Order: sequence, then structure tokens, then C-alpha cells
Amino acid sequence: MSGEPAATEPLACPSCALRYPIDERFCDSCGMPLTYVGAEPTDAPASDAHARARKIDPRFTEGGLVRVAGGRNQAEAELIQGMLLEEGVPSMLRRSPGFDVPDMLAAGPRDVLVPESGAEAAQEVLLQADMAPQTERAEDGDQAGGAGHALRLLGAVAGGAAAAALVAWGALQLAG
Repeated sequence: MSGEPAATEPLACPSCALRYPIDERFCDSCGMPLTYVGAEPTDAPASDAHARARKIDPRFTEGGLVRVAGGRNQAEAELIQGMLLEEGVPSMLRRSPGFDVPDMLAAGPRDVLVPESGAEAAQEVLLQADMAPQTERAEDGDQAGGAGHALRLLGAVAGGAAAAALVAWGALQLAG
């Protein structure tokens, strides 16, 4: 016996479970195509790629690709990619520009790219997982540290100018 069901098995609607004779093709009440009773479910994904594709939310597939995150290596970037896929956001990886390692190696930073329509959702997922790219935020302590750095730099420049002026004055006194 092949994998096909016998022609005598009744048909049923997968939506409302009403039974129909073998010569019917569609459910009278909901219009769904009829299936053989006891047949294998067609909802099972055919492959791993098919299973991944079924998770993608079509709302997040429009627009050009934008960078939303980066991984220090391929494994970290694939982790980020998996987190995004669980939320329905499709993504792809690209080797970050300017890194001199052969493409066959997993070393080196990777950019995680998503379509423009999924960028906001991707940022939310990454923020929840505390994996969002670090942006430069000026907080109270950071402003004080930045001002302190600027004052130290200004003091070094002023000290250098004073030392140069002192050397020039000394050279003029010796020459004159």
C-alpha cells in the first residue's frame, strides 16, 4: 500500500470537522478544501529552512536592509539572529567592513541586518535582552567626567604654552 489514503475513506473539513462523501472537494459551510480523514497533517514543516520561514512575520519584511546590531563573532551574531527570528523579524548576517580575516573563519565581527519595517521591533527585542548596541548617553556622571577631561586637556595646553614662553624668554635673555 502506498502512502495515499484509500478512495473509500471519507473526507472531512480541517476547519469545522464536517464529514463529506468522496466526490466532494470543498466544505459547504466554510469553503475550506477537504482532506482525507486520518491523513498526515500538512502543517509540519518540510525542512529546517521551511520551519524558519514560517516564523517570519510578513509585516517585518518591507524595505531595505539596515544594521540593528553586531556580534563580536559569528556565534554571537547567530544568537542575535535567532532571538530576532523568535519574534518574527527576519535578519541576515554580514561580515563587518574593515576586518581582515578570511570569510571561511567564524572569527571577526558580524553585522546583523533587518528590513526597515522590522528595525523598531528588532531594537525592542535587543533592548529586552540587554543586547542593544551601546549608544553614547550623557548621564550626570558622564557630563562631569567629560568636563573634567576637557579641563585637564585645557590645563595641559596652557602648561605647554607657558613652558614654551618661558623657554623663548630665557633664549632672548641669553642672546641679548
